[in-house]
Amino acid sequence: MRPFHVHLCRFLKGFMDNMQYAEELLREFLVFRGFTNTLQSFEKELPTDIGRNFQVDKILDLVFSVYVPNYQADKLIALLNFFKQRFSSSSETVFISTLSKLEVSILRYYIVNALQSAKHEKVVEFFQANGSYLLQKREDWTPWFAIPYIKNPSLDPQFRVYFSKEWFDALHLSFRNFLSEVFNGTHILKVISTEKNTVKYLKDGIKQLNNKLSQLQALLETKEAEILYLQSLAPSDREASILKEINSISDLSSEASSKDDGVSSRVKDFREPVNDSLHIGEKITTTNCGESSSSTGVLDKSTVAKSSSMGGSVGQSPSEHEKSSNVLQMAHTENSIDVLGEEEFPEVKVDFQETFLGHTSRISRCRFSASGMNIASASVDGTVRIWTYDSSTPTSRNATIYCGAEIMSLDWECRSDRLLLIGTADGGIKAWNVDAKRVVCDLSTTTGFPSVLDLKCSPVEPIFVSAAASRWNGFHKLDKAGFASLTVWNMKTWKAMTVLPLGEDPPAITSLCFNHNGKILAASAADGMIHMFDMSAGLQITGWPAHDTAVSSLLFGPDETSIFSLGSDGKIFEWSLQNQGRVLWSRDCTRYCFPDSLKICRHEIALDSNGKRLLVTSGSVRSPIYQVSSFSCNVLFSFVSLILVVQGHTLGLRTLPHSGAITSVDWHPTLPIFITGSADHSVRVTSII
Repeated sequence: MRPFHVHLCRFLKGFMDNMQYAEELLREFLVFRGFTNTLQSFEKELPTDIGRNFQVDKILDLVFSVYVPNYQADKLIALLNFFKQRFSSSSETVFISTLSKLEVSILRYYIVNALQSAKHEKVVEFFQANGSYLLQKREDWTPWFAIPYIKNPSLDPQFRVYFSKEWFDALHLSFRNFLSEVFNGTHILKVISTEKNTVKYLKDGIKQLNNKLSQLQALLETKEAEILYLQSLAPSDREASILKEINSISDLSSEASSKDDGVSSRVKDFREPVNDSLHIGEKITTTNCGESSSSTGVLDKSTVAKSSSMGGSVGQSPSEHEKSSNVLQMAHTENSIDVLGEEEFPEVKVDFQETFLGHTSRISRCRFSASGMNIASASVDGTVRIWTYDSSTPTSRNATIYCGAEIMSLDWECRSDRLLLIGTADGGIKAWNVDAKRVVCDLSTTTGFPSVLDLKCSPVEPIFVSAAASRWNGFHKLDKAGFASLTVWNMKTWKAMTVLPLGEDPPAITSLCFNHNGKILAASAADGMIHMFDMSAGLQITGWPAHDTAVSSLLFGPDETSIFSLGSDGKIFEWSLQNQGRVLWSRDCTRYCFPDSLKICRHEIALDSNGKRLLVTSGSVRSPIYQVSSFSCNVLFSFVSLILVVQGHTLGLRTLPHSGAITSVDWHPTLPIFITGSADHSVRVTSII
């Protein structure tokens, strides 16, 4: 069974997807109608809605503090009718009936309020404008037409109850409860969700048709090239080649008839190779048939169509297929440890892949947002880019942020998915609002701790923790990063709340991780220690020596009964949290880690939502395969690719290559999609099957 927080993340992602889609539709409508003043007010008020929930209090204020005291009866009735129109199915008759009763009480309160304010003319005016509407209802409105002419209606037995404070309080509470129950995001966004799913379905269908069209076009071009080649041969050679071509076409047809519709085949490309040098701002579209085209764009994408590269592509020669099978057989050999070259690993089976080339220097961090809708990537030149990889996701959040210093840490606010925290090498912490597209807060650590090595937001509370170091000489000198400071910040007041205790002259904290409810914070240190903090008490509750060198990366296991740590020397441990200091699983990858790799990147690990795949990046070029009993480990540290650690299976899989060292990794919060940042200035999104 999946952990509860995974299901919660999926629900929140769907809710926020629908909410953002509704906001985009509203913007489009306001622009189309030319309501520019309303659009400006909408854009100004939108950033203040941090929680993205239905604002019950605002609706209550609109009814009881605006429409009623200002005697705007027409707007009041229109609002109530709007609510009733939201219910159309037969299953919602209870809501319609309840709202009709509330409407009667609210309109009667309108009359009572006018009489209490000595505005008898407003009551007469109300009945003149809405008398026919009221008489059509089943409720007995006839006696109310006489109320403007009664001397003391508050003393009349028929109307006395409506003038009491208890009746108004009961009405106010009933209306609040009704709105909270009905407009909780499930009813109001139902139609929008259906429309969005339909649009996405149509776009996916178009994408599949385009992929098939590209395959057929590439196949046609290949055959035309082969025909030209055959025509250029001598007659005797031509006859022999034609016989060979007939046989190959027959083989190709039999293979094509047996392959799946979603899998594209690799065919030989007879055209001139494409120039590898690309300018920044160029968008590359690549299919498995070898086609490529470029166009200028602000944010660059390279889309790889669906491919089947697990153990070789469709149409792979028998010798290549046998080679991949031999690799897997070697990996499954009992109690064997085989070191294979990177080219001997079959590529991971990719559903789609996109590459973004907007950065101009080495990538230092890349992170999915809490919903997975957006991605933030940072480079050492001090720029952060926010972008989307799904064509159905609005691009209104896309932005470039210039921070003026090397970016060392990134983290998304988990609750609203609207804030991105950025930590820099000069002690700066910026909070970027992705909807308002501006920095909403610019903090600084103390002068004694100028380097923000990591930032982590609580998944529950509006707080975050910063890990700052007193010195910074590069990731290859983490053990010389000086002393540490762990500060807890309030995200409402943007002020420091407390400093977590680490003892006297503590070594630098290199990585942070919250558990699912935000009550426990794990912190790894440059001296190899792992510290655990109780966030409610603000105290350290335990700690143990985990590595002989600095710990580069830290994260909780899927069921949160264990924690993974990666040392700067390449050693990986899974520690039990129920039996402190006990190692559940480990792997020594020291000989595959180049010490010089730490000069360009921090070693990282990332675990998918199911806890079955572990991404490891180290910058090395060796590629070991291990088989262990509790956790099957397949690790490839490489300048150009990664290997997935797959729980329960021994598989060596490599991703499609970067042209430089992989410097950062992250998993999508719910889907089998991961991102990789590289020293070649690119960021790649890969969806695996």
